[in-house]
Amino acid sequence: MKVNSTELQNNFGKFLMLAAQEDIIITRNGTDIAKLTALDDQLGSAVNQIHENAPLYGYGKKATYEEFLKLWQESDERYEYIDGEIYLLAAPRTAHQYAVTQLITVFSNLLQGTSCIPMVAPYDIELRRTSEQINIVQPDIMVICDLEEHLDDNDYYKGIPTLIVEVLSKGTRRKDLIKKLDLYMSCGVKEYWIVNPDNKEVTVYLFAEQNIQEFTTFKQNEIAQSCLFEKLKIEVQRIFCVWQNKSAELCKGKMQSPALNFCA
Repeated sequence: MKVNSTELQNNFGKFLMLAAQEDIIITRNGTDIAKLTALDDQLGSAVNQIHENAPLYGYGKKATYEEFLKLWQESDERYEYIDGEIYLLAAPRTAHQYAVTQLITVFSNLLQGTSCIPMVAPYDIELRRTSEQINIVQPDIMVICDLEEHLDDNDYYKGIPTLIVEVLSKGTRRKDLIKKLDLYMSCGVKEYWIVNPDNKEVTVYLFAEQNIQEFTTFKQNEIAQSCLFEKLKIEVQRIFCVWQNKSAELCKGKMQSPALNFCA
């Protein structure tokens, strides 16, 4: 990938993440002047996951937005459309669905009675880099705080979720860690959770001004904490417990408390 020096300076956090997947060639006045290359031992566990060789899943097929809409309307399959490419959404596995269930339970209890509403896939979210660069995604979980203001006449939401969660799988890892991170950061999502069932970790990103303001990775025996919602926290072990122990009963005995974990 090539970027000019001004764009790199304005979006350094984004290109630092992308460099974990491929070299970034920096140009000035059309001339190559430098290269940004990842060092595995310095980028942290969340970024290092990008180096796995799992291919992009689904079609990964270049198409116009009109071609995507035609496919979406004529097929019963689930698709996403990101930066001009179509991706087929495969059925998730048990670890993925268990993590989503635990997280949506916490989100729903916390947000009850507020203007913020947690939603789960399948639910299309339209994100625009520009007026002509339209993307359609189906995040695993999204928190929407302006639903009434952005519902169109066909009952579709046309706003930007405040918080999005993606649970990784072998087929979606690269897309979630690179393509979606960049898309969400660039289009106004404020907080992004990446949940990794393989290494039992949760990484929480806070975005500001189309860049990464901060991020923290929470491991087992720690409590994952939202940046935006002070009371939103959950034991990491709870998210993955059934997958670890093959039994919900065994899992409950190892958690500090089976109840939701909110700040006082």
